[in-house]
Order: sequence, then structure tokens, then C-alpha cells
Amino acid sequence: MKSDTRQVASDRRSDSAFGPESRHPSPVTRHAFTLIEMLTVISVLGILAALTVPALKNLGKSNSAISASRQMLDAAGHARQLAIANRTTVYMIFVPTNFWAVGGLFPNNWWTRLNADPKMGTAALNLCDRQLSGYTFVAYGAAGDQPGRHVWHYLEPWQALPEGMFIALQKFALAGNQTNMNNGYPVQGFMTASIPFPTVDSSPALLPSVAFNYLGQLTFDGVNLAGRDEYIPLERGSILPAMNPDKTLQFSSPIVSEIPPGNSTSIAYEMVDVDPLTGRATLRYQKVQ
Repeated sequence: MKSDTRQVASDRRSDSAFGPESRHPSPVTRHAFTLIEMLTVISVLGILAALTVPALKNLGKSNSAISASRQMLDAAGHARQLAIANRTTVYMIFVPTNFWAVGGLFPNNWWTRLNADPKMGTAALNLCDRQLSGYTFVAYGAAGDQPGRHVWHYLEPWQALPEGMFIALQKFALAGNQTNMNNGYPVQGFMTASIPFPTVDSSPALLPSVAFNYLGQLTFDGVNLAGRDEYIPLERGSILPAMNPDKTLQFSSPIVSEIPPGNSTSIAYEMVDVDPLTGRATLRYQKVQ
């Protein structure tokens, strides 16, 4: 009993020594942002976004141009290698606008024969959104053909440049012997060749092309194009195929927009140059000093 009394007394002394505050911790002080501080931060973020978004957009455009240039360089080099490997002429053919209007007429015999085979008709429709940007490689004769029995071969599937990039419309609009100066370079129209289109089983059509002979040199109808560099200017923008109200494609000219206007001929141009004697492709562009 005495021991319990002493314990209670001891507890009372402890409470009196430290006070009631010792049994209840002090409340924690919490700090918050004021409305003015929050508005200030939001304003700063808005300014930074306004400054960085245009730069990021330009970076994306620059990357697309670099990718398209690299792809076109590789494609020209690949066509040259295919010609050398197969010991024949290889045509790098391109998809022009209004390719279905043969001789400016639609419908026409080529389209009628094409649609007689649903597979070929579908293949043609699939190329409508690759006008100015689509290409592939075709050869008349290839390794393995019997002597004197050469036939046409599509060597690769149809491909396209990156979205937002295409071959400048002027390259298709010019005739093969017409020249238009572009930043000091004489850009001539594509030569055309009669090639089954859009598949090897289709009827022939006149297609813009760049041809390489078995030596890897530029050629046209068996004649070496000495002295004529093949300049292929690239363009940034958009191509919108004509659409019907039901969202199906219609056979009319696409809407071609160069963004920004004149970028294929300004100091920001990108141009692939194929040397006629060696067939090797290089990139021409304005170097920033």
C-alpha cells in the first residue's frame, strides 16, 4: 500500500513538473501558396510554353526534312545497286498527280482494263494518297530470266516519303527537257517511261522515273545522260486527296499546300542530286554560315 501511494505521488510530481502541455503535442504549422503566388507560377509556365512550342514544331519539321532527304538518298542508291546486281536497267518510278487521267481523259481504256481486275483496281486506289510522295523500283529483265525472254519485275513494294514531305510539284510539272532554276541548280522534269502500273500485271502507263543502267549510271532509252544531273527537290507541306462526301476518294486533283510557301526554292531547300556518270546521290542544301 505504501508503495502504491509513493507511485501516485511520483506521477503527480511529474505532471506538475512538465505541465499539462507535455501530454499534448503542439499543433504543426502548415504553409500554403497564396492565390497571387499560384497565378504568378501559371503565368511563367504560360510564357515558357509560348516560347518553346514553336521551337518544338520547327524541330519536328526539320526532322521530317532530314528523314525524307536520307530516305531519298538511300532509295536512289538502292536503285543503282539493283541495276548493277541484276545487270539490267532499273527504273525508280514515282506516283504523279491525276495518274488515272491518261492523256487528260477519264475514264479511259487504261482505267477500264485496270478495273476489270479488282486487285489491280484496289492497288490503284491505294496509291491516291501517295501522289508526289510514292515510289518503287521496276526492272525490265532481272537475274534469272531466260535469254531473250525478259519481262517486267516490280522489285520492291510501293513506298512513301515521311508524312509532311513530298517531291516538289514543279519536278512533275516540267517536261523531261524543260529546265527551271532552283537556287542555282537546273531542275529538269522527270523523264517518263512506259511501265506496267500499278502492278506488273497492269497495262503500261507513262510514269515519271529515274533510270539506272547495268553500270549504275543514269540512262534514258539506253542512252547515258552525260551532263544532266538529276536534281530532285523536296518540299514540306501537305497533300490532301480529293474526297467525296461519303469520305471515299474521288478522281480529281489533290490539294497541294507548301508550308511555309516557297520552302522548296528558298534558302531552306533540300535537294537530292544524282550524278549522271556515277549514279551516286548526294544532298544539296543551304549551309548556315
